[in-house]
Amino acid sequence: MAYSLGIDGSTQSMSAIVIDLDDNRVVCECAINFGERLPHYNSPNGFFYGESSNEVYSDPLMWLDAIDLLFDELKGLCDLSKVKAISGAGQQHGSVYLNSKWHNTINNLDPNQPLSKQIQPCLSRSHSPIWMDTSTTLECQEIAQALGGNNIICQKSGSVAIERFTGPQIRRFYKTSLEAYPNTARIHLVSSFICSILSGQDCPIDTGDGAGMNLMNLETNTWDTELIHATAPNLEDKLPNIVQGDTIVGKLSDYFIEKYGFAKEVSIVVFSGDNPSSLVGTAASSPGKTVISLGTSDTFFAAMPSTVSDPNGYGHVFGNPSGGSMSLQCFLNGSLAREYVKDKFGYTWDQFTDALSETPPGANGNCMLPFFSHEISPLYQGNDPLLKGNSNFENWRSPKLSIRACIEGQFMNMKIHTEWMQMIPEIIYVTGGASKNTAIIQILADIFQAEVQRLEVSGSVALGGAIRAAQHSLDFSLEALEEHFCTIGSEVIKPNKANKEIYEKASETIQSMLLTL
Repeated sequence: MAYSLGIDGSTQSMSAIVIDLDDNRVVCECAINFGERLPHYNSPNGFFYGESSNEVYSDPLMWLDAIDLLFDELKGLCDLSKVKAISGAGQQHGSVYLNSKWHNTINNLDPNQPLSKQIQPCLSRSHSPIWMDTSTTLECQEIAQALGGNNIICQKSGSVAIERFTGPQIRRFYKTSLEAYPNTARIHLVSSFICSILSGQDCPIDTGDGAGMNLMNLETNTWDTELIHATAPNLEDKLPNIVQGDTIVGKLSDYFIEKYGFAKEVSIVVFSGDNPSSLVGTAASSPGKTVISLGTSDTFFAAMPSTVSDPNGYGHVFGNPSGGSMSLQCFLNGSLAREYVKDKFGYTWDQFTDALSETPPGANGNCMLPFFSHEISPLYQGNDPLLKGNSNFENWRSPKLSIRACIEGQFMNMKIHTEWMQMIPEIIYVTGGASKNTAIIQILADIFQAEVQRLEVSGSVALGGAIRAAQHSLDFSLEALEEHFCTIGSEVIKPNKANKEIYEKASETIQSMLLTL
């Protein structure tokens, strides 16, 4: 029997999924919650704050302890000797800083000692800045100025200089740690760090995660010389190589074979970032499929037919582990905006849904940009939504129309701000809390004029790792793996073609409102 193992090093936990490639079933899943299982790191949600609230870090030793705990639990849940291939992902943008002891230590891991005890002497920086850190505004400005503007950075790297991205984080470390930076021999991403631990060797970074650094050139898939030089001196020597997402980096380290009962010759496929891995785990790594996650923030991501960058700098381009590129765009005013409108009128969620059924498409010409807090797609620093319509609507005296206009405004804004991707979705997969509401999903289908299906995949990041390991190391077809393991609901919500013209006209109004921001 052949098993494939996928790992997800996320913000709050280290989790895994094991799939049986012969019986096409999930063998087991488990997760180590950092706050619950490793409370001595004082990171109840997987991170801690620095001297200011915009400095956000994690302890890489916590991740290592979680890996040991994870494999110890997996050993009790399934026969790890049947695992033939492993891959996975880590939270994007986070970075780990290691000194010259790293290379020898990683090649000689002792199964009689915990991982954290062996790697601790290798750290040139005791903590890892993660994606929540926004302390690098000045560094972003410096990098942009050195390159001649953010538009050039976006064209080169797929994103404008962004505080949470790894390049600006490295630059701040170089500026503020005059002794530690020169003593840093290797800078890893979370993904390549975990991959290195598992394979017992210094591993490369894949294009999916590498593109989330403001350092990789999208055209060449190599480190961009100008971006590197604008970030920190001697940086290229401290970074791993970049490889495509189908690269087999080596075999599983003897540490895991001796300690947890794996067989020899287990292949390791290069790890990726959590978003690229989720693209695979949601069966959307081929162009034409789009995933929209309706959560606290609404997220739109898809495989791109060709590599282009957002001229406005709101969206991002990452490498697609299945080849080519993927786009990702985040809309901060997601579920909280929907909830705000519901609560403003004292409605229940059932009443909220009824309001969508009792109002016409286009909300009688009333439009809303429901930005109840600052937004990044587009940039908006206010906390007041924009309304355009009759006086009752603009003064919040039309509860049902306000509810419809909120949902319509969210999806029209999403459609407008993802048109730079130059793709027309053939099908949209939806996930997240609001995806359960058919009335909301019907509006989504009508605005995008695309069929919509619900995803029933949990743990898509780890699943993406397991699928990639099986595809690239064991020669299983991606299509077959998607069919067997990426569960998609049978219900298809079809667009109402009669509403196409209504939403095209409403989108013109939304466009005019956006111009006032």
